[in-house]
Amino acid sequence: MIAHLHIQTKLRDGITYLKKSYFTPPFKLADVREDKRDKTLRLMLMSSSPGILDGDEYDIKIELDEGCALTLLTQSYQRLFSMQGSAGQQLQVNMAAGATFCYLPHPTVPHQNSDFTSKSNIYLSANCSLIWGEILTCGRKMNGEIFLFSKYHNLTQIYMNGKLVIKENLLIKPLQIDVNAIGQLENYTHQASLIFLNENADVKNLKTYISTFLATQTGIDYGITETQKNGLLIRILGYKGEQLHDCLNKIAGLINTTKNAAYA
Repeated sequence: MIAHLHIQTKLRDGITYLKKSYFTPPFKLADVREDKRDKTLRLMLMSSSPGILDGDEYDIKIELDEGCALTLLTQSYQRLFSMQGSAGQQLQVNMAAGATFCYLPHPTVPHQNSDFTSKSNIYLSANCSLIWGEILTCGRKMNGEIFLFSKYHNLTQIYMNGKLVIKENLLIKPLQIDVNAIGQLENYTHQASLIFLNENADVKNLKTYISTFLATQTGIDYGITETQKNGLLIRILGYKGEQLHDCLNKIAGLINTTKNAAYA
């Protein structure tokens, strides 16, 4: 199945609204903003499909107008079903000046023999703020499918004012590369990453706040790196998808709280 999703936002009286949306099955889109005075538009991406199937190709495009703020939520875990061939996704985000975008999807669960490639290109203009996350699990652990998928490849490229500033290339082929080896997952079964970019953020203090929070978590290991373009790259290893998803959302909350305090 070839599926398309296109989202366009616009700013009116300081509040972001959905200017235009287009989607084909299995995609569905819902506005879940509870307070209509909230300046941030909150959309939930849903699917009528139980997961990504063999031969599926998803094409997603998101456009944020100047000053817009969008949080894109997901409904549930993303399952990658067993495949004889492969499946893929193309995602493009265009952010005009002063736009804010947050995307922290639920964990991805690759089933046995699944083969999936995702390519994301994100384009930031001046004074944009981006929170972008990803969580990959080992598969259906309770079914004994621990790293039995064929391939998972996620390439994320982030551009600021037309220049490539971050390239995140996650490639796992469990049947070819020992995921438990030194320099790989080293016996952890789940991994999460979060990228934060904001030209005006106090990333040094934010790094301290996030590290203090993560130090309270049990059963994980983590690292935080300052990026060249005033941002943070966070990597977390663990054993539970729900825990990692909760961590990313709480980190996003810390980022937003710190940002709001800075501009108060």
